[in-house]
Amino acid sequence: MSRFSLPRYPIIQAPMAGGITTVDLVTAVANAGAVGSFGFAYSTADVIASDLAQCRAGTDGALLANFFVVEEPAEPSQADREAACAALEALAFKGGVYSQPQPPYVMDLTAQLAPIWKQPPTYLTFHFGVPSQDIMARAHALGIAVGISATNVSEAKEIAAAGADFIIAQGIEAGGHRGTFEAAPLSDEALSTQALTSALAKNTSLPIVAAGGIMTASHIKEALAAGAVAVQMGTAFLAADEAGTAPSYREALCEVPCRATALTTHFSGRVARSLQNEFITRMAGQPYLPFPIQNRMTGHCGAPQQSQAQPNIKVCGRELALLTFRKGQPLRFWQSFALNYN
Repeated sequence: MSRFSLPRYPIIQAPMAGGITTVDLVTAVANAGAVGSFGFAYSTADVIASDLAQCRAGTDGALLANFFVVEEPAEPSQADREAACAALEALAFKGGVYSQPQPPYVMDLTAQLAPIWKQPPTYLTFHFGVPSQDIMARAHALGIAVGISATNVSEAKEIAAAGADFIIAQGIEAGGHRGTFEAAPLSDEALSTQALTSALAKNTSLPIVAAGGIMTASHIKEALAAGAVAVQMGTAFLAADEAGTAPSYREALCEVPCRATALTTHFSGRVARSLQNEFITRMAGQPYLPFPIQNRMTGHCGAPQQSQAQPNIKVCGRELALLTFRKGQPLRFWQSFALNYN
């Protein structure tokens, strides 16, 4: 019997790490009949346990927890570290702040997952690669459906062979980090969400969740027609009252005309789609350190920018789509969606 099933709506609110997916947002989405998701990639075990407990106190709906699968990077040489630091210092943003992280740089996934086994969500998903068989087996023993992001058919086949229950087809339009298994792939097929969804549906029997640039009911219908059983939407929720989105970020998202997006490695050390901003422009061609070292170095760079004309919007990004943001609670979003989807 398949572990993967869906609530009332075939929609997963994307698990955006870094404070966007608050308890209030996840609870509201789950109560509205979709899948509420936590982005726990940067969270400690204590925070994860607390968030899960608070959310379960407010909903019995479908919940998802997401984590990164990354290896500890090699220690950068002193020369590389100095070059990356100099590039950030040269930006000279008002009150410019960057940190000097020390190893270990990667969160301990075993420790992060400990609260998951005690308070099992409906779904457990992973970005950047396939988790160990021990993790897969433990999740399955608890009845948790496991999903993993893929950006091409080769990754999808590896996911299927590992025993996952569903695949998140992440198109090039998606905001945030590209889920490629390789941190710096020699080539990225850069498939659109529609093309990738169609290709995966033809090459695997696993359920496909389409992700990237999906903002409207018509986008959802197109994804389902391409072979997806559900969609994952992130940007659509960033302006919700319950989201932990910074005020300057909300303003930038809702600019008319829409600000362009861009792919960059300079915020985190991995390819990610963000709103175009001064940081991306000035860091083009500059040295940077591997993920997640660069990500931790730039972690505070956004704060000084929030009062300036061009806020430094980091890698939670924005999807490549013509956006019409819905300001307000997710419940109103779903009421609007239901009228157009059914």
